[in-house]
Formats: sequence, C-alpha cells, structure tokens
Amino acid sequence: MNFGRRRAREPGWLAVSMQPGRLSFAHGVCESGKKCAIRSWGSRTLDDSPKDFERVTKELGVERYQCLTLLPAADYQLLLVDAPNVPPSELKTAVRWRLKDMLDFHVEDATIDVLDIPVPAAGARGHSMYAVAARNDLIQGYIERFSEARVPLSVIDIAETAQRNIAALYEPADRGLGMLYLFPKQALLTINFGGELYLARRIDAGADQLLTASLSQKEEALSRILLELQRSLDHLDRQFPFVTMAKLLLAPEPGPTGLAAHLSANLGIAVEQARLSDVIDFAPGAELEDEAAWRLFHVLGASLRNQVKTL
Repeated sequence: MNFGRRRAREPGWLAVSMQPGRLSFAHGVCESGKKCAIRSWGSRTLDDSPKDFERVTKELGVERYQCLTLLPAADYQLLLVDAPNVPPSELKTAVRWRLKDMLDFHVEDATIDVLDIPVPAAGARGHSMYAVAARNDLIQGYIERFSEARVPLSVIDIAETAQRNIAALYEPADRGLGMLYLFPKQALLTINFGGELYLARRIDAGADQLLTASLSQKEEALSRILLELQRSLDHLDRQFPFVTMAKLLLAPEPGPTGLAAHLSANLGIAVEQARLSDVIDFAPGAELEDEAAWRLFHVLGASLRNQVKTL
C-alpha cells in the first residue's frame, strides 16, 4: 500500500515496526547487480505515547530515509480471489466488489490492495490474486501517527510480502521455493516462483509449542505443521502444476525446535535452514545472532523491497 512520493534520500528503505513496548527497524538496500545489504538494524524501547515514538524516530534520523511500516497480522486480512477480467485502472474497484461477503466488516470501510499471481497463458485454467484488506480507520491511524512524528511514511507492508522478499533472494531459476517462519503462536508458509508470491498460509502452531510446551504438545505441533505443509504442497501442485518445488527453507528460529529434522525425515522435499548471510551483506558490526535474526526477520524482509515485486 503506497502512500507517498519518493524523495532523494538515503538509498533503500528504512522499515519501522512497532510492537508492545518496542520499536524495531532495519535499513536495507537492494541495487541492481549487487548483493542486497542491511546497513543497520536494531530495537528501541518504546512506550505508548506519541512523544516517545517521535523521540525514538528522531534518534534514528528517519527524515533521511524512505520509510515503511508493517501491519500486525490482526490488522489485515489476506484473501484469495478470482482475478476480475477488467482493465488495470478498474482492478481494485472490481476486487472490492468481490470482497463484500468475505470481510468481517463493511467493504466500504476497507483499504484494499492486490497482489497478482501470474500464470502461463498457455495453460491457464483460472487466474487468482491475493487481496489485502484493512480497515480505513486503522490505516489512517498509522498514517497520522507517523505524520505527527514527522516520519516520511511511504508504504505499509505485510509479513507475507516481507517474507517473499527474503525468499526471492534464494530462488533457483525456474523452480519454486518455500519458506517457513515461526511466530510465537503461528507459523507462516510462503511459496515463491519467479519472484512472485504464489501461496501464503498461516498454521496454528508456533515457536512456543516447540520450545516450551510438554513433549506431547511439541509432537502435536510438529505433526500439525507437517500436515499443513503437505496439504499446501498438494494444493500448489493442483493449482500451479508448472511450479516445481526446489526445497523448503526454514527461517531463523529463536532456539532449537527440532523442526528441521522432523520435516527432513517426513516432508518429501529438501529442507534447509536459511542462513541470511548467504544472500545478504551485513554492514560491519551489523551481523545478527540467530535470536535477533528471528525477531527482526520480517522487518529485514520489508526493507529489501527494491529488487522484488512490491505490494
């Protein structure tokens, strides 16, 4: 969701994400022909007051950057719809009409963006796209908060496309690539092909169950993740038979979960742990330990938007 013109500032993007009590950020740069780079990253403590938000963003020198933020999962819906056969100028209006019975609020109160899922013309039986919908008042609240703090907000992004940005850096030519990230309570699966997001699915099992729950709860979570991955791969094969999967990458984790070994033994495709340093240059002193890479994963991905499709 784009909200402003770009001015001549530092190259790349400064992604700013707010969580309870904390602001996280990353400055990423993707330039043609070069390895993507993270020039800075970090977190700052933050209370709920506008003055504290302004203080922290001023310390970061946000006026020097193109800035974006990420919506929490609870603040938007990502919905799969049939692509309307209309001119591009009428696409969002047509998609809005298709969403009217799919949202848990009135469609006229929604801010909507779309994300295409390309298919080869020769074998296309149907054409789908993702629609992102969020309440107007919620989006306006973000815009106002950033404006009051003098933060030049240009884009509001979501975790699915931020994860796609990182996965795209690992993609082999002409093959699909999956990536799985563990939130504390959920997992997020994305599948890329040709730099595009073909599938995004949330799974009701996360890092907490794999790290701190009882053995039986951990086994149940591992089984649920495996089952949902198998169902997702079957769905991909039916809907997009031209996408041949290369492997599944596991995003950085907050600790040893045992997930990689379980999936490697049971999933039927190659499973590897993603090492961000393989595809991203970190500035001296900006390298991430595993826990920080997990905590900041989607902020990092959102900041690396130049080289891939945007939302």
